[in-house]
Amino acid sequence: MQLKQVEQSILVPNELDFNFLQQMLQKLSNKKVDFCDLYLQVTASETFSLDEGIIKGGGFGIDQGIGIRAICGEKTFLSYSNSLGAKTISSLVENIFIEPVQQIKSQPPLVTKAEHLLYSANSPIKANTSIEKIELLNKINAFARAMPYVQNVISSLSIEYDQVCIVSSKNGQIADIRPLVHLSATVVINKDGKNEKGYGGVGGRYLISEFTDAVIKKLVLDSYDQALLKTEAVAGPSGQMPVVLGNAWAGVILHEAVGHGLEGDFNRKGSSAFSNKIGQKVASDGVTIVDEGCIANRRGSLNVDDEGNATQRTVLIENGILRGYMFDELNANLMGTKSTGNGRRESFNCIPMPRMTNTYMLNGQYTHDEIIASIDNGLYAENFSGGQVDITSGQFVFNANVAWVIKNGKLSYPVKGCALVGNGPECLKYVSMIGNNSQLDSGVGTCGKSGQNIPVGVGQPTIRVDSGLVVGGGT
Repeated sequence: MQLKQVEQSILVPNELDFNFLQQMLQKLSNKKVDFCDLYLQVTASETFSLDEGIIKGGGFGIDQGIGIRAICGEKTFLSYSNSLGAKTISSLVENIFIEPVQQIKSQPPLVTKAEHLLYSANSPIKANTSIEKIELLNKINAFARAMPYVQNVISSLSIEYDQVCIVSSKNGQIADIRPLVHLSATVVINKDGKNEKGYGGVGGRYLISEFTDAVIKKLVLDSYDQALLKTEAVAGPSGQMPVVLGNAWAGVILHEAVGHGLEGDFNRKGSSAFSNKIGQKVASDGVTIVDEGCIANRRGSLNVDDEGNATQRTVLIENGILRGYMFDELNANLMGTKSTGNGRRESFNCIPMPRMTNTYMLNGQYTHDEIIASIDNGLYAENFSGGQVDITSGQFVFNANVAWVIKNGKLSYPVKGCALVGNGPECLKYVSMIGNNSQLDSGVGTCGKSGQNIPVGVGQPTIRVDSGLVVGGGT
């Protein structure tokens, strides 16, 4: 059904058909490549923004094009254009020059060609009027301004409807239709002369009808509470101490400090701290981390990846033992294994790479309160605003925008501006307690790698890390 819809929306308007695309693919295959594909894409996007009580921005755009790729050994040849005409496509194919190299035998697919149906193919742009979309932002503004100390409210709605058609030497003809919505709120307050702001967001692969009044109120309250807490926060402690990491969005540390190091390209090149450690113990007992691209309606999910492979659940670390990496076609072939459905690209003019989808840690046995109660003197980092990591060494630094000092098993007082410095692989070895409240984030994650940004999901339960983290004092 999706293939037929994409044919009508992409091929027919450009006077193309699958017979022509198969002919182009055959011309590439005749050059004796290991793998080749044609990636056609049409993306419609719409945005609205509200600031100071009025709609200050809005836009609509359509981006389209084709990327034609051939893989030969370690080399990737990419030719692309934003024109979808037959003459242009034929020229792109002819202009791909393949140098003779030793051929790599392709592996059979790890997953079946059958597509998941993880989300609706309906357009979130057409499903509601502009007035209805603007009303969402007005609701955020009205609800937030009814609370004390609020000085301003900034909110935005972004909507994307992405249609892709993949013609692949391995997987044949495959289509995916990918809706994506994101609603955000920033609440600015002034309490006792202190100006602070809190931010929240929610989103996924669904229609904006999912943004009910209850969802909007929770979004605003979370943002407001975050800002209010900052007005009470003081400078935090510094030094090495036990740290409790919160669940859900706090999993961004897991994503950055561990997840990227488990992507296939870094491990093929031997540049990851996890290279050549399959089957070895790399984390504490009970630590199990998976990447799962087939969770319904999630921001990081896809029916198929950008190479036409069905997404799947890949166990990366199981009970502390490293079990596998995430692979695209190129790196899987070169390492003699199979794609895990993690070949992703930002757009038709980008080369696919092994990328995460929804990456999270599984549940343990402890409650959140039990973990907090186990700490005599430490830090509870509930939420993070960003950070950076070195893939080769595993060293990272993250900024906690919501944190608490723990004294005698209780949250004592809030602190702000704290930084956590550590080594991802080393920290995993010092996880002593794992909560039973594993949860994915609310649908706001965007991952950058080699200049390409893609939507992802992160998550984890509350965890206690006994050593390996250094807290930098806040201000």
